[in-house]
Amino acid sequence: MAALRDRLAVPVLAFGGILMAVMQTVVVPLLPDLPRLTGASASTVSWMVTATLLSGAVLTPVLGRAGDMYGKRRVLLMALGLMTVGSLLCALTSDIRVLIAARALQGAAAAVVPLSISILRDELPPERTGSAVALMSSTVGIGAALGLPLAALIVQYANWHVMFWATTALGACGLTLAWWAVRESPVREPGRFDTTGALGLAAGLVCLLLGVSQGGTWGWTSPRILGLLVACVVILALWWVQQRRAERPLVDLKLAARPRVALPHIAALLTGFAFYGNSLVTAQLVQAPEATGYGLGLSIVATGVCLLPGGVTMLLLSPVSARISAARGPRVTLAIGAAIIAFGYVIRIADSRDLWVIIVGSTICATGTTFAYSALPTLILRAVPAGQTASANGVNVLMRTIGQAVCSAAVAAVLVHHTSLIGGAPVPTLHGYLLAFAMAGTVALVACAAALAIPADPADAASSGTRRARRRTAAPRDEALEGA
Repeated sequence: MAALRDRLAVPVLAFGGILMAVMQTVVVPLLPDLPRLTGASASTVSWMVTATLLSGAVLTPVLGRAGDMYGKRRVLLMALGLMTVGSLLCALTSDIRVLIAARALQGAAAAVVPLSISILRDELPPERTGSAVALMSSTVGIGAALGLPLAALIVQYANWHVMFWATTALGACGLTLAWWAVRESPVREPGRFDTTGALGLAAGLVCLLLGVSQGGTWGWTSPRILGLLVACVVILALWWVQQRRAERPLVDLKLAARPRVALPHIAALLTGFAFYGNSLVTAQLVQAPEATGYGLGLSIVATGVCLLPGGVTMLLLSPVSARISAARGPRVTLAIGAAIIAFGYVIRIADSRDLWVIIVGSTICATGTTFAYSALPTLILRAVPAGQTASANGVNVLMRTIGQAVCSAAVAAVLVHHTSLIGGAPVPTLHGYLLAFAMAGTVALVACAAALAIPADPADAASSGTRRARRRTAAPRDEALEGA
């Protein structure tokens, strides 16, 4: 029985990562109908997405640090439990206030991936860690690709509460499997939890992400947005000083400032931006009315099916990315992934009218995301002590989240300034979409440059030297055999 649990630990953790991504996307098909279903305004309903974004961004580094200190399995089960409770509350109510609070609880699931990656490093032998981490990283895209069409089908053919009952059952299943199959990691970093640092980081991130996500709605020059951005700068500056002085800081800034840690964090932010542009713009483009001259007028279900090949590709190619990292180093894998994302956007710019080309370009972007997302945690794992892996990967996931939030705001700003009237309503032009693709592709190229700037891992250099020595040794042997 123990051997069975050990074999199932990796797929169980991957299932938890897929659930996390599914929980983040299932509400998207509901957004147009939620004002009618709940009696709330459209701006209030948008908090169903914003609340999850904010709580996930705040809780990911906090729960990662708690996992390093108090036990990664324990905190993982707590995150999965909060996710499941949030889904249950959504299934039981139509009150928008309770729904928003429940969605905030579901944001705790964002910590599942960094906690799981840290557990895999602690529990698996080195030869299995790379492929397992690559699979775990890919669950973000896999879950997002599966969640959208699944939720759309349920919403289209059943009561909307059924969708949350289904996710509650899946969450309970994931929680039970994790409790049974995942062992507690013995690697910990004891000490006193930095409550002041956690509160300061939470306040700064809320101001930042709230300002970025609501800028288009409230107005970028409105007093509320400007006040939030100023407060963000002030709070995070004070938090930085507090972290430098703390004996046991929430985030080890000295470690985070090292190039082998700082550059992967920067690359994570840029890759998050580039990745999110693909799914965000594609979903809007294919659903645009046919009267625009470029739109396909697809339903939300058909849109999800268009994005599905990308999710399948991420699942299939995660072992390939792990092999490239093992042979050439994760920074090379990251650079390749970012370059592939940029190439995918080149295809999107070349043709965004034919459905098959749209699917091919979107899938190529997903392929690059697979390589990039699988390499990022490996870079972090190699650069930080074993006792800080969950918190460091939590910060890396946070940077990806910030990148996605900034991408959402940037794409919205571009599309708002490039519209035309179709049937009396403003609709983004094809030129606006192409500009959004160009912007995301440029960011992907910057991410590629950041990846190449990461200092080489001594282990990679040693491995490369060993391979060259083996080739030199093998060459005379081969010549001797030919002569014989």
